[in-house]
Amino acid sequence: MYVSRRDFLRQAGATALAAATFTDLFAEPSKKLWFDISLAEWSLHKALFAKKLTNMEFPELAKKEFGISIVEYVNQFFKDKAEDKTYLNDLIKRQKDNGVTAHLIMIDGEGGLGELDDAVRNKAVENHYKWVEAAKYLGCKTIRVNAFGKGTNEEIAKAAVQGLGKLGEFASKTGINVIVENHGGSSSNGQWLSGVMKQVNMKNVGTLPDFGNFCITRKDGGCAESYDRYQGTKELMPFAKGVSAKTYDFDEKGNCIETDYTKILKIVKDSGFKGIAGIEYEGGKLSEYDGIKATKALLEKVGPMV
Repeated sequence: MYVSRRDFLRQAGATALAAATFTDLFAEPSKKLWFDISLAEWSLHKALFAKKLTNMEFPELAKKEFGISIVEYVNQFFKDKAEDKTYLNDLIKRQKDNGVTAHLIMIDGEGGLGELDDAVRNKAVENHYKWVEAAKYLGCKTIRVNAFGKGTNEEIAKAAVQGLGKLGEFASKTGINVIVENHGGSSSNGQWLSGVMKQVNMKNVGTLPDFGNFCITRKDGGCAESYDRYQGTKELMPFAKGVSAKTYDFDEKGNCIETDYTKILKIVKDSGFKGIAGIEYEGGKLSEYDGIKATKALLEKVGPMV
């Protein structure tokens, strides 16, 4: 029975699609990228939660499996190790042995910096101090935080300015940046978050535009209210100290289905950005490994074209 190429790819499934090597299909390695590529550890969260991979093994895997030499850690995967110098020294050794550098640590579970209650917000700020110091110790430039809070947009914004300002002041003493990702709620509104940045007005406090995180409210497992990802990215780029190249699904040509990467990378480039784009694959059709490879190939394909 004859099977068309399109049907074959569909039947073979996501793994075969990625294994067909997107790079061989369309990457042009001779053209230099205007940004660096890092790997966000969250791309491997399924393997990490399943104990098939550890945070300590992450740097070596990033380099040997994916050819990526810049990593972005997630604090959830070494939650109790922020002040454990023995652990951190071992992690540094893994970085050095594999020629890997650390870019940032994504911080979750330490409280929202936009909480309205002063005591709650200040506790959240202080909870981040140890991660600022851990980031500095590991050679990172940045920590990614959350500007969550309960209240009106105006109330949360006022509180976030205070929380980010206090944490930014502490971090500035160590040369660490504090950046906010559009990560749900008010923060996924580009106008809101850029407004907060303007009020904070500190050189070491900025944003981490995530191409796929513009859902403001969720309902019944879906997104009930979303913000335009292209407009939001444009609004956040003046304050960006990194971008998160989020992907979920790909078509048979290796293009991201949810996000037009040509359009969004042009927005990034037009802002004057020449920093680091972190791969953050969250799809379910491809395996984590294949999704990471597909995202890397997409960046390598589109980057030189915009």
